[in-house]
Amino acid sequence: MSNSIWRKKPMSAYEADIKNSELKRVLGKWSLTAIGIGAIIGGGIFVLTGTGAHYHAGPALALSFVLAGIGCIFAALCYAEFAALLPVEGSAYAYAYGTIGEFFAWIIGWGLVLEYAMGAMTVAVSWSGYFNKLLHLFGIEIPYYLKNDPFSAATYAKSMGLEHVGWGINLPAFVVTWLVTYILVKGIKEAASANNIIVVLKVAAILFVIIVGAFFVNTANWTPFIPAPELVEHADGSMKEAYGWGGIASGAAAIFFAYIGFDAVSTQAGEAINPKKDMPFAIIASLVICTVLYILVSLVLTGMINYKDIVGDALKAPVAYAFDKVGQPWAVFIITAAATAGLISVMLVMMLGQTRVFLGMAKDGLLPNFFRQVHPTFRTPWKSTILVGFLVSVVSAFTPIGVLSDMCSFGTLFAFAMVCLAVLLLRYREPNLERDFKAPALKIVAPLGILTNLFLILNLDGLAQKLAFGWLLIGLVVYFLYGKPNSNLNEK
Repeated sequence: MSNSIWRKKPMSAYEADIKNSELKRVLGKWSLTAIGIGAIIGGGIFVLTGTGAHYHAGPALALSFVLAGIGCIFAALCYAEFAALLPVEGSAYAYAYGTIGEFFAWIIGWGLVLEYAMGAMTVAVSWSGYFNKLLHLFGIEIPYYLKNDPFSAATYAKSMGLEHVGWGINLPAFVVTWLVTYILVKGIKEAASANNIIVVLKVAAILFVIIVGAFFVNTANWTPFIPAPELVEHADGSMKEAYGWGGIASGAAAIFFAYIGFDAVSTQAGEAINPKKDMPFAIIASLVICTVLYILVSLVLTGMINYKDIVGDALKAPVAYAFDKVGQPWAVFIITAAATAGLISVMLVMMLGQTRVFLGMAKDGLLPNFFRQVHPTFRTPWKSTILVGFLVSVVSAFTPIGVLSDMCSFGTLFAFAMVCLAVLLLRYREPNLERDFKAPALKIVAPLGILTNLFLILNLDGLAQKLAFGWLLIGLVVYFLYGKPNSNLNEK
């Protein structure tokens, strides 16, 4: 086999991977769909709706969700075709390896690691915030130094005029990460069952927000629906232009983190009962369901309260704040409880996807065997799961993670664009391959998917773009020092 960085993994190798998989095939199409919904509905719908409306699009936030959803649906159709063609672990990484080449596959895999790791850490900290809010509603308070990292604890003590104890740990974030890790190590069936229960609760809460909130909508808050562009002061004191059509575009990029998740379905191919049929169904169904819910929630939120009033604490929990503002404080309990439960399922799917990407890369020799070792009883990649749990728990407990959603979005958008390119290339290079699902109008869908996702990358925060680029550079070093010399393709 050539030593070129553009060498491709042969289709016969994928077929061997499918036959030799050690994972349990226990997931049906609705369990897979629930995994997608479980990953998508989380911090995005409960948090980013506020920042998206106030700092970017105003009432036109609904159009931002439409734009982001369009970018996702193009990618979802391409993902669905690949998932049916190559039902193996690794998601976009595996698809690129069989079409574009090893180097691109590594870069995508490295980007997915960024997406899932940063996503899990961010969600762990977000969960801690909602959990503490839930305890507060019941009159329970955790000492500030046990619910904040050392830096945030020092800042809090100073702002409240307290004598700082000199240390801090986000204990709830640490504990919940290990709870999720335990569930994932125990087995995919148990993880899927826990996720299904949480998804039902989450969707019920979202429907509650839409139906009950609709009675408190003041249409005057939607006027003008697309506000004229103006400068808006952000939390760091900077002034940035918002609203107008530019605000809708930047809003789509800012809230894109809310859509991350449907691609995680494709990492579960090794555990799907009938992956060639069920994977496309689950990918598209979960995305469509969540897009509709997002648009409706954004319309209800901006109708209940004026986008200019979403400031301060309202930015952290805008949906709960909206109900409090219209004189329905009892609803805050339901929404806070749903957000607390919902974020657990997001963490579960993020960490699940992370370990399956590692598994796919390790099977190809690009990562050490440590990442591919499956537990003899639980049939899960337990060692890498524990390692991921350790890293996520430590970082989320001791690091002041602010808005990392842009970095997660970068990795996702990059992967989406590459999948659209890869499926288009494969149609031309291997037109006779048997495809159980074919993306419709691919000559239009794939190029639009590439352009839309690259456009959203350009609308991300500049700092996030630089940090993500630095992460990709580290990935290049790892690839050339370990991945390329140890690739399975060297042996053929």
